Amino acid sequence: MDTNSSKFSIHHVVLFPFMSKGHIIPILNLARLLLRRGMAVTMFTTTGNRPFISESLADTSVCIIDIPFPQNAPEIPPGVESTDLLPSMSLFFSFCKATKQMQPMVEEKLQGLVQAQPVSFMVSDGFLWWTLESATKFGLPRLVFSGMNQFVSCVSRAVFEDRLLDGAESDDELITVTRFPWIKVTRNDFNTVMPNPNGPTMEVFIDQVKSMTNSLGFIVNSFYELEKVYIDNWNSEKIPKVWCVGPLCLAEPELEPQKKPFWIQWLDQKLAQGCSVLYVAFGSQAEVSSKQLQQIAKGLQESKANFLWVLRKKESESILDEGFEEKVKGRGIVVKQWVDQRQILKYQCIEGFLSHCGWNSALESICYGVPILAWPMIAEQALNARMVVEEIKVGLRVDSTCNGMKPGFVKWDGLMKMVKELMEGEMGKQVRKRVKEVAELAKMAMADSDGSSWQTLDMLINELCNKKQDVRL
Repeated sequence: MDTNSSKFSIHHVVLFPFMSKGHIIPILNLARLLLRRGMAVTMFTTTGNRPFISESLADTSVCIIDIPFPQNAPEIPPGVESTDLLPSMSLFFSFCKATKQMQPMVEEKLQGLVQAQPVSFMVSDGFLWWTLESATKFGLPRLVFSGMNQFVSCVSRAVFEDRLLDGAESDDELITVTRFPWIKVTRNDFNTVMPNPNGPTMEVFIDQVKSMTNSLGFIVNSFYELEKVYIDNWNSEKIPKVWCVGPLCLAEPELEPQKKPFWIQWLDQKLAQGCSVLYVAFGSQAEVSSKQLQQIAKGLQESKANFLWVLRKKESESILDEGFEEKVKGRGIVVKQWVDQRQILKYQCIEGFLSHCGWNSALESICYGVPILAWPMIAEQALNARMVVEEIKVGLRVDSTCNGMKPGFVKWDGLMKMVKELMEGEMGKQVRKRVKEVAELAKMAMADSDGSSWQTLDMLINELCNKKQDVRL
């Protein structure tokens, strides 16, 4: 156990991640950091998500409490307890709204929990807005777990508060962010961030924003050295405070699988052959059309690059019927199931990542020193891509049919050109050198005792637990 393990040993924390692997995994890693400080940790989830969490934390003392996910929730198919399984991301806010039906049972479990072992504070996902009310009922400070970086938070706030999009003549016109004049954005960068202002989802969105604003602070999966300008900007003038405690992926132990899956065996072969490999994955949420998938397939085929492409099973059907795997046999493979992405990114032969720029994926790529070919698709990914390409310069972007970071349809020859540039070109060499430098900063931030993120988490715990003790006194 860590030398600091007794420092916070009287304290107990409740964690409640949103029902999506991209939101669950970072909080699992946060749990490990809290355990290393000797704290007791209880995690709330749903019955359907419990097996994944239990397996991930099997080597720990985390207590897991599962709550049945609401049955017969409007628009949500029976048995769907994760946004990864939604038939369409258009149901996202309906899914969020359904989680509120869990509140009475969560509070019943919380009541028993605080009576058995006093709770110091709660960390819950920003999408679970109603947990603020639950925490407040039991006198618990509530921190919001944010899945976004501070670049996105600060730029979005500046753009909306200063109404910068109002003057744009088109969706792809570049607009200077006046508070950060070196940054230019387009309306396209925000079209997938905000819900329809006249739609039913706006009510849930507003509730989430209000809840976050009234919480005690934000826990952010990033690190000070990566975006100090934006962290300092927020904390100098904005409450609640931001606490950057990442990259949380570096808190997860690297365990070799007992039996290597076929894609890891394939990477072993490529490593032994001295080949460079492009990793291709677009996350579990984005919906990619069959027509676009066929263009991706042709672009990868014509690039002559070695590649490992992770696809959802239903997506793979649109390209595999045409004999794609046979055409690229020997230098490309397609994986049709969920993978441990870190197991792939850590391979020295992985020299590029064609990514949707979800923040978890971008941060993992940075931590393993792999440059990114950015292809944002939904949510705040267009702004993540701007950060990756223009701000910290650890990646390139795909060529598309519209300006700005939010791409339109990508043709195979444009993709082929940028894959070659990333893997073989001069710009690729520059971003590869830069990302390895940033990877070292990430490791330093997470270093025990003296890393910036380690110290930030210590300060956060001290501040919250002292407040809690003052209330009791």
